[in-house]
Amino acid sequence: MGGITDPISDMLTRIRNGVRARHDHVDVPGSRLKMEIARILKDEGFIADWHRIDRGPQGVLRVTLKYGARKEATLSGLTRVSRPGLRLYARLQEIPRVRGGLGVVILTTSRGVMTDRQARRLGIGGEVICYVW
Repeated sequence: MGGITDPISDMLTRIRNGVRARHDHVDVPGSRLKMEIARILKDEGFIADWHRIDRGPQGVLRVTLKYGARKEATLSGLTRVSRPGLRLYARLQEIPRVRGGLGVVILTTSRGVMTDRQARRLGIGGEVICYVW
């Protein structure tokens, strides 16, 4: 038994499960890509906040989950798209829309990690990491 084969998928699963169980926060092993994903989730209003805790070799990312006034989740779906065994790249014209544009596609591009809207504005495609809605 090795480690986690897809750390990003692991992060998304921890967030999804944390929201379902109504936890205040979830801890995820840190990495630069995961910090970028957390930054976008916060900017887009899906999570309340995140910060890095210095623990272990790569640190831990503490993601503070966000709920509405009646403790309903602000995040209803999180799906991993590109994975280590099957990478999915999209050219500018091929960038998918999630929930008719209501959701967000997170991509990693030559100009960094960004949302589908930012990528369209910059006129670039990239690897489709996940869908969020």
